[in-house]
Amino acid sequence: MRLIVSLPMLAVVIAAYNLLGFSGSMLQSESLLFETTLPSGEDIFFNVGHVFVLAGLVALFFEILKAARLSNGTIVDHMLSTVTFIVALIEFLLVPVCGTVTFFLLTAMALIDVVAGFSVSIFSARRDYSVNRGGDGLL
Repeated sequence: MRLIVSLPMLAVVIAAYNLLGFSGSMLQSESLLFETTLPSGEDIFFNVGHVFVLAGLVALFFEILKAARLSNGTIVDHMLSTVTFIVALIEFLLVPVCGTVTFFLLTAMALIDVVAGFSVSIFSARRDYSVNRGGDGLL
């Protein structure tokens, strides 16, 4: 159960992109899923790529919330997020199906997840570990 909680949500989104891309059943990222008209009169169009980017943003939000908690599995969370970013970057550079703007944005979200996770952990640890910078000569 702990491994499932530690699994980066962005890895799930990237895996879904890969599953659809490698199965050959992936719609072209420009193929229209649906459209609607806004109250302003403008038409708005949603395609497969937009849905993946939206899912990635939602996953990134929950990943940043996960980074704010301190537990025994925090290091595992960071390691899995880092592996997710590295795999996504390699796929973006080397795999033709993943060489799209949509996948680039998912890769950028994975990088933001790694940086934000480490930053939040460092700031939390710094807050928990207060050092007296007063006149006792320690620092």
